[in-house]
Amino acid sequence: MYIVTGGAGFIGSNLVRALIERGRGDVIVVDDMEDGHKFVNISDLAIADYLDKDDFLDKIEADKDFAGNIAAIFHQGACSETTEWDGRYMMKNNYAYSQTLLHHCLRQGTPYIYASSAAVYGGSKQFVEDPLFENPLNVYGYSKLQFDRYVRRVAASPDSQVVGLRYFNVYGPREQHKGAMASVAFHFNKQVLDDGEARLFTGTDGYGDGEQLRDFVYVDDVCDVNLWFLDNPGVSGIFNTGTGRAQSFNDVAKAVLDWHGRGKIRYIPFPDHLEGAYQSFTQADLTQLRESGCDVEFRPVEDGVRDYLDQLCKRPER
Repeated sequence: MYIVTGGAGFIGSNLVRALIERGRGDVIVVDDMEDGHKFVNISDLAIADYLDKDDFLDKIEADKDFAGNIAAIFHQGACSETTEWDGRYMMKNNYAYSQTLLHHCLRQGTPYIYASSAAVYGGSKQFVEDPLFENPLNVYGYSKLQFDRYVRRVAASPDSQVVGLRYFNVYGPREQHKGAMASVAFHFNKQVLDDGEARLFTGTDGYGDGEQLRDFVYVDDVCDVNLWFLDNPGVSGIFNTGTGRAQSFNDVAKAVLDWHGRGKIRYIPFPDHLEGAYQSFTQADLTQLRESGCDVEFRPVEDGVRDYLDQLCKRPER
């Protein structure tokens, strides 16, 4: 059986879908459903079981048969709100929980594929999996970086697979529950539907209006990377997961407008509270990912946004 923590969340639920589409009928979702709105993400997925995240830790310790039958753990669960400054909560939820699962997997010889984040790079101008370029701007990024550091120290030569995937700016279906933390593609689409316009920030950090650059990566491509590592259990390490190509917020907005065939762009003042805590440029260096043998191709914004909005027509986000 396959465990997906955060399986009712954005990337997690898409990964559950991808596993089920492979014919897996033994996928178990682990999550915290305190926010019950997330049920929508898994309501159409024929999962084998659901476990609360705390109950799951108890079960893998107490039920040896259950633990021994786990084929792999995809650890996608985390608090991903970059505006959350409760460091105690963030470190307990993102760091300590990840440590517990890591040690369980090392003891059991279970493949452990977990979500890291490009937030570990923060204000860096280079995005290479090297401590020299790791400079988080918020406690979320720090929680992810500290766990990557822990993995490097504890699992430098693991007997079983340990993979950290540093996700860049992921967008796609099943993200509506994220609210303000949903992708700009999601927000631009909603704004065009509601008001006929996409609202972008004015320029900052030397970039023109809407010209800040991010590595926007489509969620299906992220799932494909996860599954590639599942299929290649001899490969371990920490790897960037992005397209390797930075595109502007204007590019995303234009892709949304082109799909709708209407609307306009309006620029709004850059928020004061984001000054000094905002990544104006991200671009994954894919050298190490490609050297691992991973050959997943990443689609550009124009193709990813079109596929995203096509899917929203088939399965409207509630």
